[in-house]
Amino acid sequence: MSTASGPTRIGVRIREQRRLAHLTQRQLAQRLPYSYSLLNQVECGAREASSSFVSAVAGALGIDITLLTDSEAVTSAQRDRLAAMVSPIRDALDRYDLPAGGVPGGAPLPQLVAEADAACRQVRATRLRAASRVLPTLITGLTREVQLRPRTDAWKALASVYRTAHDITVKVGYTDLAGVALDRMGWAAERASDPCLAAVRHYKRALVRQERRDLGTCLIEAGRSLLDGDTSKEALVVAGQLHLGAVVVAARAGDRAAVADHLGEAHSLADRVGGEAAEVHWLSFGHTNIALHALGARIRMRQWDEALVEARAIRLGSGTLTSRRARYLVDRAQVEMETGHTTAALQHLMEARRVAPEQTRHLPGTRVTVSGLVHTMRRPPEELAHLATWVGR
Repeated sequence: MSTASGPTRIGVRIREQRRLAHLTQRQLAQRLPYSYSLLNQVECGAREASSSFVSAVAGALGIDITLLTDSEAVTSAQRDRLAAMVSPIRDALDRYDLPAGGVPGGAPLPQLVAEADAACRQVRATRLRAASRVLPTLITGLTREVQLRPRTDAWKALASVYRTAHDITVKVGYTDLAGVALDRMGWAAERASDPCLAAVRHYKRALVRQERRDLGTCLIEAGRSLLDGDTSKEALVVAGQLHLGAVVVAARAGDRAAVADHLGEAHSLADRVGGEAAEVHWLSFGHTNIALHALGARIRMRQWDEALVEARAIRLGSGTLTSRRARYLVDRAQVEMETGHTTAALQHLMEARRVAPEQTRHLPGTRVTVSGLVHTMRRPPEELAHLATWVGR
């Protein structure tokens, strides 16, 4: 979505909608009681659009005027649906320290643990709404369990569902609530006396605050210090994932040397782990995941030519998580778009939508790529118009 404001923003949106309608400026001007020159100046931001002009453009294009004047109104229905999905999770997080005596008896602990694992699997399969429906009950049930029978496995399961709450809320853009979920995860992990869980929390926190390199780096280092001297497979996987978190932080800062160093450390740990570790704290650590992070780093540092080579070299196996596959497809689409391969970019975006619609819609790269394609494709195809509407442009 365009970050322009005022007259420039309206001009940009008029241009986008005109191109989606397959009209040139002159063709649109012929439908308006205004000159071609005025339309041209409004689109480039040199002139402010009057309310009557915007109304006339909307009428000529056959669209709702809010598509040109109020980008927030376009996505209000989406926001309402997300708020309804997230609100019960927020309530469950708020009740973490309240007495659970009035809560009716729930499922036994083994069932709650199995359901917590199932919710995590649903998130990894990008079934966010399905996971969100069961999560509040799981949080409440496990909170009751640790209050009445505080055992290590109960605290671990509670930390796990808090982590799932983070994963859902951060994917749909509720970063403030994602931070609360991580605080709750840390609270439960401390009581579970599980350094690996605590380290995973530091990794997640670093990603949420990646724009602050000093803070992100401190969080990564704090996570690594928790694992000092532990050579178990679990610790090696978590340590490797912490290095990948450091890759994200360093790439955001444009530090290519640090990115290369952390990728090298991650590869060394992956060699020690052997194969892809998909079931260790649900991290999916291995050489494939490292390659995906390397691609993400290229994108953040705007190294488009190198990113294109790496994106086209990646081969995802049939067992690749749906969430990883969707993220790769969106990254690949952005790289193809930035290097001028617009048809390939659109194809990869459409495939990402097919594979994981819930996740793809909310990935920032989706909006960036859709916007770029609208501006660069000479005749935006109908599929792109549908995508633009779908993401709320």
